[in-house]
Amino acid sequence: MTRIAALDPGRSKCGLVLVDTDLEVVLEGQVVQTGSVLETLEQWRSQAPLARMVMGNGTASEHWREQLPADLQVTIVDERGTTLLARSRYWELWPPRGWRRLLPEGLRIPPCDLDAVAALVTLESALNCRFQWPAPAPHIRTWLSP
Repeated sequence: MTRIAALDPGRSKCGLVLVDTDLEVVLEGQVVQTGSVLETLEQWRSQAPLARMVMGNGTASEHWREQLPADLQVTIVDERGTTLLARSRYWELWPPRGWRRLLPEGLRIPPCDLDAVAALVTLESALNCRFQWPAPAPHIRTWLSP
């Protein structure tokens, strides 16, 4: 099993995704406060080694480059356009139901933050492959969660 993490960096919240490249599946995806990013990464690393991390070069990426563990191989990739791609990818992974099916795709707004899906889109672009996400849509572990 080859595990790779992806980070969509931000100032107040970040998207994190953990994938198994052999099975081409998302193992976990979260939107977390910036203060929880390193804790989440260490938890993932304690379960099994990470081959590397892919990170977008957008907002706060310089800050995160300095914060990430020195022994973790980090690949920086261009993340321009990932927000729009993440919206489209969200609906591919979790097709709309009920009345949302009737809306044109451009008018559909996903019911959650897309940071984790943006991290996935960044990773898929870097690896030139697509991953399945069998779990429910990414949960949000921030100050807004109960």
